Amino acid sequence: MKKDITIVGAGLVGSLCALYMTKRGYKVNIFERRKDLRSEIISAGKSINLALSERGWAALKKANVHDEVMKIAIPMYKRIMHDTKGNLSEQAYGNPGQAIYSVSRAELNSLMMELAEKKGAKLEFNQFCTDVDFDAKSVTFENTITKEINTINSDIIIGADGALSEVRNKMIQKLEHDFKLIKIEHSYKELLIPAGVNGAHLIDKNALHIWPRGEFMLIALANLDGSFTCTLFAPTVGKDSFENLNTKEEVESYFNTIFPDFSPLVPDLFQQWENNPTSSLGVIRTYPWNVRGETILIGDAAHATVPFYGQGMNAGFEDCRILDELLDKHKDDLKSCFDEYTRVRKPNGDGVQDLSIQNYVVMRDKTADPLFLLQKKIEQKFANLYPDKWVPLYSMVSFTNTPYSEAWEIGIKQEKLMQSIMSIPDIEKIWRSDKIMQKIHSLV
Repeated sequence: MKKDITIVGAGLVGSLCALYMTKRGYKVNIFERRKDLRSEIISAGKSINLALSERGWAALKKANVHDEVMKIAIPMYKRIMHDTKGNLSEQAYGNPGQAIYSVSRAELNSLMMELAEKKGAKLEFNQFCTDVDFDAKSVTFENTITKEINTINSDIIIGADGALSEVRNKMIQKLEHDFKLIKIEHSYKELLIPAGVNGAHLIDKNALHIWPRGEFMLIALANLDGSFTCTLFAPTVGKDSFENLNTKEEVESYFNTIFPDFSPLVPDLFQQWENNPTSSLGVIRTYPWNVRGETILIGDAAHATVPFYGQGMNAGFEDCRILDELLDKHKDDLKSCFDEYTRVRKPNGDGVQDLSIQNYVVMRDKTADPLFLLQKKIEQKFANLYPDKWVPLYSMVSFTNTPYSEAWEIGIKQEKLMQSIMSIPDIEKIWRSDKIMQKIHSLV
């Protein structure tokens, strides 16, 4: 029987989910509270470029839209670290040829909406979700321009409305679902390195650039037009924090001193600083993610995370793929399908959050530590010798579809083992030896 689907939210995950649902022959209506971003120039400030990795690609391939997305993606094969003197060092993400991909959120979202519409989904904009009646399977929307109220009934409601999800909020209010917001003590601000002459990239476009500074960091990802979307992550208050960066003199002094090779790349630095918002960071945990076989949460609505592993979108895309597989498995039994989806995805929602918070420490602090970089080289060497025994944590998360919760647990064990290896005297001189590789093998 052809089912009516209401998807709340036309973001990346909602649009991909619509592609899966139209492919199944369902009638799909998507309601988005914002205006149609395809009709306007997206202003900088809150996008944070996306890092598309294997999980995301696997979901896009299953929906048969990966070729279209590849046209707007830039491969990043390594991290490039910038020290306080402007010196550079590198760390490959994996083996030669392995990359994560920089994608503009606005360009990808526009493309995904376009594809969803072409496949038969109907999109409506300026529609703010004001209520969900879980028994009647209805969602009430208010048009943000005309203030007209409209109640939509359907067979399935999918909450893809992001970190501030109204569908989730109604689950919490009406059904007393668990909810926890964990804020971190850091905020972020986006900046832009403009393109050079004739659209040239001013720094290496095939790398994720990091300026690691202990308690804070700056990152840069390339755009197709030659620019770089950059994000400063720093404490909200205290030393080297946002609270002390207000005047032109304070901002320019901060960047000239701490990020000396970045400042010359951004001639209008203070103007951007004033215009672009400072935004907070946190993770959202809720449970369960479904109401019977009728309403379900996907993406940030279920497991909003911090952006330090570049996995928020990838995890949301993976939700869509897993949900589609479970719909096949359970056929018409939606309650069993949605119950299993909640059961198997919840630990992975928690896992990606744990991984993301841990990776902030890695990026802002450890990528500047020669011993940490050596540890990663040792791990990669051992992994290449014994691929059935060891997949480095970053590779597991970015280049496989290993469940996040499993990767998190394996990563903890790997780190413990590697700490014993790194404590071996003169490890810097002898790490290439067979003796060290055999020692790791015996511990594994």
